[in-house]
Amino acid sequence: MTSSLLFNATTFLFLISTILFFAFLATKQNAIGLSASMAAFLGWGVETVAIILRWKESYDMGHGHAPLSNLYESVVFFAWTIILIYGIIELKYKYRVVGAFVLPFALFGMAWAQLGLHSGIEPLVPALQSNWLLYHVITCFLGYAAFAVACGISIMYLIKAKAEGDSSDASAGGVISMFPAIRVLDDLNYKAIMIGFPLLTLGIVTGAAWANYAWGTYWSWDPKETWSLIVWFVYAAFLHARITRGWVGKRAAWLSIIGFAATIFCYLGVNLFLSGLHSYGGGR
Repeated sequence: MTSSLLFNATTFLFLISTILFFAFLATKQNAIGLSASMAAFLGWGVETVAIILRWKESYDMGHGHAPLSNLYESVVFFAWTIILIYGIIELKYKYRVVGAFVLPFALFGMAWAQLGLHSGIEPLVPALQSNWLLYHVITCFLGYAAFAVACGISIMYLIKAKAEGDSSDASAGGVISMFPAIRVLDDLNYKAIMIGFPLLTLGIVTGAAWANYAWGTYWSWDPKETWSLIVWFVYAAFLHARITRGWVGKRAAWLSIIGFAATIFCYLGVNLFLSGLHSYGGGR
């Protein structure tokens, strides 16, 4: 059994989970919803084993590094963290329907990694040969995953707010009625961002320490660093506006979605379209 086979199995399980979540929306049958969650968590478990196995394969090949060093490995890990954060929220708050708006993110990541990215295990470039790799990547991607969950919840909020404000939208009533209440969705969005923001902050701090180790300077205004700071300011603005000005509702939901769009550009857009000290992550 190889890690590639297990990653393929993970992608299939996330596909099944996504289909089941949509079926859950359509049928309102709790058994289907439970099956969707179980498929997602089983996929997460299989992916956990795959990541550990890929780490072992790296040592067997003589490279000996954590599977977090190129675009393929980071996308796979991103999908893993999304399911982790979603699982925590589902188990704590019992709103299974959120999975229909979060699982597609993980599925898209896994499908893109398996079908469109080079999956070979290669030696680390010198800048990555540090334990800071683990600290920086893990904290950043846990933060990104929390923002992905917040984005899914915000989309649900906007759909429900529109449906409640449009009395002619009778056809959507059956599905929309499954969503948590508006105030609950708003609160879940806030809580997800409260998970992600400290993790992103820690990721930027560990990244600065790593930059000093690798390049001799804590900050160089590299495109990745600049966009990380932009993302940080977006979510800092979200929290500041909510705490000091009581920003809730649609404004908060839109800011959450904008923040996640900036996060995706920071993660993928910078690597794929801009050159800089982090450009080694783009073409691999």
